[in-house]
Amino acid sequence: MTQIINPATLNVIAEPRETPIEAIEAIVARAQRAQRTWVRLPQSHRIDALRRVAVAVRSNLEDLALLETANVGKPIGDSRGEVGMVADTFDYYAGAVDKYYGNTIPVDGGLDFTVREPIGVVAVIAPWNFPLAIASWNIAPALACGNAVIVKPAEMTPLSILKFEEIIREVDLPDGLFQVVTGRGSVVGQALTEHPGVGKISFTGSTETGQTVMRTAAGTMKRLTLELGGKSASVVFADADLALAAQASTGAVFGNSGQDCCARSRVLVERSAYDDFVALFSEATGRLVVGDPMNEGTSMGPLVSAAHLAKVGSFLDGSLNILSPAANQEAPGHWMAPHIVLDPPRDHRVVREEIFGPIVAILPFDTEEDAIALANDTIFGLSGSVWTRDIGRSLRVARGMETGSISVNSSTSVRIQAPFGGFKQSGMGRELGMAAMDGYTETKNIFISTAI
Repeated sequence: MTQIINPATLNVIAEPRETPIEAIEAIVARAQRAQRTWVRLPQSHRIDALRRVAVAVRSNLEDLALLETANVGKPIGDSRGEVGMVADTFDYYAGAVDKYYGNTIPVDGGLDFTVREPIGVVAVIAPWNFPLAIASWNIAPALACGNAVIVKPAEMTPLSILKFEEIIREVDLPDGLFQVVTGRGSVVGQALTEHPGVGKISFTGSTETGQTVMRTAAGTMKRLTLELGGKSASVVFADADLALAAQASTGAVFGNSGQDCCARSRVLVERSAYDDFVALFSEATGRLVVGDPMNEGTSMGPLVSAAHLAKVGSFLDGSLNILSPAANQEAPGHWMAPHIVLDPPRDHRVVREEIFGPIVAILPFDTEEDAIALANDTIFGLSGSVWTRDIGRSLRVARGMETGSISVNSSTSVRIQAPFGGFKQSGMGRELGMAAMDGYTETKNIFISTAI
């Protein structure tokens, strides 16, 4: 039994029981039976069911948001927005059910065509930073494609997903089609990854854990979607709207207290604009409010745990030129104000490693080629931004950056309608958009001879 602690108050708020390892066999078998029923139902049934999930989520939006804030520590306004996105995601994939097509292929001697078949049972191993939102990016398309889903939330942050499990019981789904298991990833997650009855694992988390999942899944040739670490860069040219870029870039790295795989924790600024940008960025950072996540005016809540706070703090040392323009919270909790590191050595941990906390490195560059090379000097490739008024330059740099999602004159990474995923060690496969449907189906080719 794990104690769930509110990171803003340090109060114990729940003690969910770990799913017994011996129960996994029956859970998977139940999911397999449900999937065989689900896939035979008319498409209209699947569409209606997913739409009812969206309605149920909206009806319980405030309860889900309050749980997310209490469990993770994120500002309540952010939690409400994320739960709203969950509902929107189910609406989107309800609309995708009857709009996902195979192909006809011109061949001699007959008709050749493809159909998309569900994988079967999908296990979604969700992260602790955006528990319900990211889980929904996988649950909704998996169900839309005719699969059954088993979700294992992160051990520290299971509460919103457990509440979602209660809510989804209002919807007419086959018994066992959607199930939640809880506990340690090394035990319960490992059991799902090893089980031969699970056809796919969708995992969001660290690159190191993703590598373990990949090795284990290879034993049964499971399909994989892996959304892993990041060290994303915002590239700011001197001709950009510097005030807009500075304001947006604070949210891009300090949102969710920096606990975001898309966090632009490197801001690369053309040298001629460096000092002006740093002043604007520091001013914008100073306006951030670190405090009680239940207050509407809070910009940043606490970090998720004492251990994570210590890990993030270890990135800062006396060799760095650090600005801390925002006041920290003094109340009990895992608090860390935003830190700005100016022009650190290129080989320092703060430049090389994923921090997953409210620390940003701002580095100068001299040419477009330098900017691209510096942005790509990482093992990761998840997200990034380009800030410039030159449309040609924006396209050249966006194409040159080795990363899965690029925003020009914007700090956003995720849109439900568009594919999301990483290059290099930031993962494989794509979530969201119609591309996600590819990850939850197998292509079957059928040839019908017309010679007879």
